[in-house]
Amino acid sequence: MRFLGPEHCALSIVEGNSVDGTGEVLAALRPRLAALGVRTHLVLGNEIDPLAEGTQRFSALAKLRNLALAPLRAEPERYLGSGDRDDESTVIFINDVAICPDDILELVHQRRRQHADVACAMDWIGDDPPVFYDSYVARAINGDTFFEIPAGGSWARATDLFWNEPVAHARFAAHRPFQVFACWNGAVAFTAQPVALGAVVFRGSRADRGECHHGEPQLFCKDMWVAGRGRVMVVPTINLEYSDAAGRAIKAVKGFTSQWVAAEQSGDDDDDDLIDWLPPPDRVKCMPTFQEQSWRPWNETLDL
Repeated sequence: MRFLGPEHCALSIVEGNSVDGTGEVLAALRPRLAALGVRTHLVLGNEIDPLAEGTQRFSALAKLRNLALAPLRAEPERYLGSGDRDDESTVIFINDVAICPDDILELVHQRRRQHADVACAMDWIGDDPPVFYDSYVARAINGDTFFEIPAGGSWARATDLFWNEPVAHARFAAHRPFQVFACWNGAVAFTAQPVALGAVVFRGSRADRGECHHGEPQLFCKDMWVAGRGRVMVVPTINLEYSDAAGRAIKAVKGFTSQWVAAEQSGDDDDDDLIDWLPPPDRVKCMPTFQEQSWRPWNETLDL
């Protein structure tokens, strides 16, 4: 926030059904943020529990995520910009990952540089070798999972990323941003405009209309496509894990974002790196569980 200018930033955090001291930390943080001049939206003591018995988990998570985005809908005029795509405000939405300031700044930068609507990091788990984590949500631009998951649910092929999507395979290997249909991957930067205008919200699947049981981030990306904001991409130089120790370990293997940025600045940085944006795939893999998979029209149940 100091780098971007506190007057340009706002922070929104919704405490989940938590007993780990998060509320106390946020209460202590509030006066420091106020002294910087940062607008804050801190919701403490929230009782929504996605893991409670009988709760629809994805719908409950959608409610939590929408609470965090409430300031956008309450004051949309603050976030719409001049109407130019590159002038729109950016939402940086971070899951429970260990993340560095340069990771966040690079997400924001690459979203604008690539004229994208959604920009995701890469998240990993394990160390022998590390494997891509958010496989349940993420879909390549061909509609398939990032790595092949057979009907038995095995992750034995998890190291063979984008085995059937050659453009993403090549750009991932070259550490260049690449287009996907859906992603979240621990941290994401997306344009505020569709949310501020109410065109896109987090939601659960429309089970009454037969919609595939997807996670709420995948449905968010789907609805961005419907709203005409389907420039969704992954920035493979941003690599995240789910604890400080594991975060340091994955960056030791994959590199710190700042190292990749320095390498880019020392080489040629021209328009050859820009994504050639494609329309959505005809079909996207529906995977309510790893063992239950089928192919569905990307826009099933939606009236376009």
